[in-house]
Amino acid sequence: MTFQRKMLFGFSLMVVPALLIGIEAIRTNVLERDALQMLGQNMSRTRTYAELETAMFNQSEIIWRYLSGLDPHAKDEFRATGEVIKYWQQRWRSELRPNEAGLANSTEDIQRRIEIVSDSVFKLYDSGQHEASYLLAQRDLRDGLLPALTQLNRDIYRQARESSVRGAYTTLEEIVTRERDVLIAILIIAGVAGLLASWLISRGLARPISQLRVAMARVGAGEVELPIDVSSPDEIGDLARSFAQMTESLEQSRARSTRLNLELQNKISQLEKTQAQLVQSEKLASIGEMSAAVAHGIRNPLASLRAAAQVAMRHPESAATREHMSIIIEEVDRLDRRVSHLLSFSKPAPFHPLRESVSRLVEDLLPPFAELLRERGVSLELALAHELPEVRVDPMQLEQALVEIVSNALDAMPHGGTLRIAARAERSSSGDEGVVVEIADTGVGIPERVLASVCEPFFTTRAEGTGLGLAIAKRYIEQNGGALEISSIATVGTTVRIRLPAIDSPDAAAGEPEPARAGASRS
Repeated sequence: MTFQRKMLFGFSLMVVPALLIGIEAIRTNVLERDALQMLGQNMSRTRTYAELETAMFNQSEIIWRYLSGLDPHAKDEFRATGEVIKYWQQRWRSELRPNEAGLANSTEDIQRRIEIVSDSVFKLYDSGQHEASYLLAQRDLRDGLLPALTQLNRDIYRQARESSVRGAYTTLEEIVTRERDVLIAILIIAGVAGLLASWLISRGLARPISQLRVAMARVGAGEVELPIDVSSPDEIGDLARSFAQMTESLEQSRARSTRLNLELQNKISQLEKTQAQLVQSEKLASIGEMSAAVAHGIRNPLASLRAAAQVAMRHPESAATREHMSIIIEEVDRLDRRVSHLLSFSKPAPFHPLRESVSRLVEDLLPPFAELLRERGVSLELALAHELPEVRVDPMQLEQALVEIVSNALDAMPHGGTLRIAARAERSSSGDEGVVVEIADTGVGIPERVLASVCEPFFTTRAEGTGLGLAIAKRYIEQNGGALEISSIATVGTTVRIRLPAIDSPDAAAGEPEPARAGASRS
């Protein structure tokens, strides 16, 4: 027998008790529905008699209203109520069982006697004998027939309650007893079927699976050469055969893996040697690039210094000598700036973030540039938004970055133009608040082919430039958590945007000291 058939047989044995319980539940539900229907019929008969009883008592009340003289039309109402009573008597009689016909006869007899007494009372009252009619009604109706009707009502209601409750209780007791017997039989069958199914599953499934599990554990522990005993003819046997083939393949793969590991180790050793050579080559290339930049940046000022010094030595007292001395001082300053840039780029200043206002940083930055703006005929436009959120930055680094960007903007406008510095609040695509600083000039612009390289170290488009200003600015801005963006159109101008994240909450940097202000130094 295959594994699938064994499972189907075991599940079938488990389903049989559930099926029997379901059939018994349906049969019990039908019997309970019949018992409830019978109880409903009894309650319907009781409600019909309640209507009859109400109509009969209402009819007796009509007699007293007529005798009181307050309702002269009560006699007509009495006749109409009699028709209602006849309707409910006929309906109630049709609902009664044959053995309950005597109850209907008793109520009809009392109703006939009430009508006879009522006719006599009406005749006496109509003939003017009011007192006699009242005494007759009191004696025969109130003291005779109505008590008899009340007693009959009690008997009818008691019999109806006993009949309906006793019948329903008897029926339900029979249903419960039969259901108990059937459930006991089903439990016995289920127990036997469960034991039989467990024995079959244990014999046909659990034992081969347990043997295969032990073999798998031993193979997993490293005994790849372990022989796998395949004795079961079902799907478990197929699984064991597949596992045996897998162990053979695993043994072959282990041998291949050992050989490949040795080859890989050799390759790794070669890669490590090659990587060390590449690192050394990259270091030498970086040193060569920096040396070329330093040599290029220092050779021209040194040549100018030498020429100016030779002229000064030939004519020490002339006015030209003083001019050449000024040139020497300017060239020395240029050399100092280049050395400062190299030092700033090779060894950045330590990072000390503080709570800062972008507007105050920009305003404190501008005074040192006032003279240069006048000399070059550059007009300054400021557009600093009010109530900008504060940022957490190193003020010295951010100030140095702004100085480098503004200096480049002024160098791009040697014959005048407009320098516009703006700051505004802005939210990123993720919803985080930040500050954007824009520095725009109307200079010569940057060609599109070199725009992507302007922030690379030692890249410059000016003969007197060091190629480190924007590289230092980009490094400082990114170190402060910001981003630097440059857009430019040749012959139109350049716009540099600095995006800085705002402080998340007013208390984020509580307790930090106010930063000490430092004048901007141009380099």
